[in-house]
Amino acid sequence: MAGDRHQHPGGGFNPPEPTTKGGPDYGRFIDGVRRLQDHARAVDAPDEVITEAADLLEKVSSLLSPYDADEWESPSGRRMDLPMRGNILTVPMSAGKGDDGRIHGWARFARFHLGRNGAVHGGALGMLFDTVLGLTSAVLTGGPHQRTAYLKIDYRNIVPIEKRLRFDSGVDRVDGRKIFVSGRLSDGDTLLTEAEALFVRLKPGQP
Repeated sequence: MAGDRHQHPGGGFNPPEPTTKGGPDYGRFIDGVRRLQDHARAVDAPDEVITEAADLLEKVSSLLSPYDADEWESPSGRRMDLPMRGNILTVPMSAGKGDDGRIHGWARFARFHLGRNGAVHGGALGMLFDTVLGLTSAVLTGGPHQRTAYLKIDYRNIVPIEKRLRFDSGVDRVDGRKIFVSGRLSDGDTLLTEAEALFVRLKPGQP
């Protein structure tokens, strides 16, 4: 198996290869990690409970460490049957193309994404919009081999955690290899955040 990892060509913009690695409980494993992240941000537990939890986490880390793999072999990001392909980094969301030719969907920030005073951390919003606008660019232009060149975010209102929010996005214009995209995040009728981005189509073999 290690030999296979070394033989992967890397470079370029390699699409994820679907896999069933991790088995039927991989989704439960990812959900468990997400809940643990929320607990790490939220708990006010007695010292002895934190000590016990730390001991358990060290055991889990020791259990998993022998199986660390590179991005080409790990199931993370390649489990097409799971939300966000089983990628632990991505903000939980769902999206699809509407009849109006735009991308529509929802996102829900967890306690883990808390900045302060009930508001989502601004960096987590950047991660969401990079994902949403990148998806928009790829789906609406039919070109998956793109990279973010520019991302601008306007914070209009406080974005709440632990609430399902709506977003929509579209392609504004295409200029050669340049694709200009914009989108917005809303809570009902309240506009929370707007963003615009530039994506650039990659040349063959370009990383």
